[in-house]
Amino acid sequence: MKLFLKNLPFLPGGTLSLFLLIALPVVAQQVADPLPRVASNVVTPTVSEHPLMPVIRWAERERPRVAAEIKDYTAIMMKQENINGELQDAQIMDIKLRQEPFGVYLKFRWPKKVNGQEAIYVHGRNDNKAIVHGVGAERIMGTQRLDPTGFIMMRGNKYPITDIGILNLVDKLLEVGRRDVKYDECEVNYYDDGVVVDDRNCTLIEVTHPLPRKNFQFHIARIYVDKELNLPIRYESYDWPKKEGDEPILIEAYTYRDVKINVGLTDMDFDHKNPAYNYP
Repeated sequence: MKLFLKNLPFLPGGTLSLFLLIALPVVAQQVADPLPRVASNVVTPTVSEHPLMPVIRWAERERPRVAAEIKDYTAIMMKQENINGELQDAQIMDIKLRQEPFGVYLKFRWPKKVNGQEAIYVHGRNDNKAIVHGVGAERIMGTQRLDPTGFIMMRGNKYPITDIGILNLVDKLLEVGRRDVKYDECEVNYYDDGVVVDDRNCTLIEVTHPLPRKNFQFHIARIYVDKELNLPIRYESYDWPKKEGDEPILIEAYTYRDVKINVGLTDMDFDHKNPAYNYP
């Protein structure tokens, strides 16, 4: 069976359907270290090295390219997070991101209660505050300048707006990989055939820690790397089941859809006075 994640459907109420993410088996052709696309960089794992090393080598090689060559991009971002044991509503938002100076613009599409809400953050501007506005009854508060790591901005979010973006995702993969490579009890499988996320052909890296240990942050993590862009466009991780026979518990899932790279974003794209935006 081939794995297709198309449109990533949501259940009523905004909850991400776990059927595609957990219950659907992944049976695909396994290959060794499929990520490197340059023959001279292909290094097959040896018996003596940790199975995460090919992933780490790929991320270390690609991070400078992502930082240098990708100036900006637009995308549709989908996320769902488990915070303190409570699975939050899935969110869908339009995103504009510029690497330097780091700037991000978000416009929420889902859940319905926040449809039209906007947020902007630019490093080194606006006193490093996020410029946001609510919708519905909260719109009466007008345009607000908020601490990105403060209570209001972090409410219902696992990470601050300053951590958003594909480059930060690569950094997270490196951080987790470099930590986990110090320990055993780690299984890594690569799937390079029939893995599709929103019509994008991907390589799937699946990392499994069979037993819960204090050193490990997850039971299963899956990274989907777009073959054409050579970028991670989806990451999902799961906690160990509460009891034998239960499904793994979603910790977090992030997807970047319809990614358009180097579109020429300007300062106006990160200015709340942009007439195309709907700030009060």
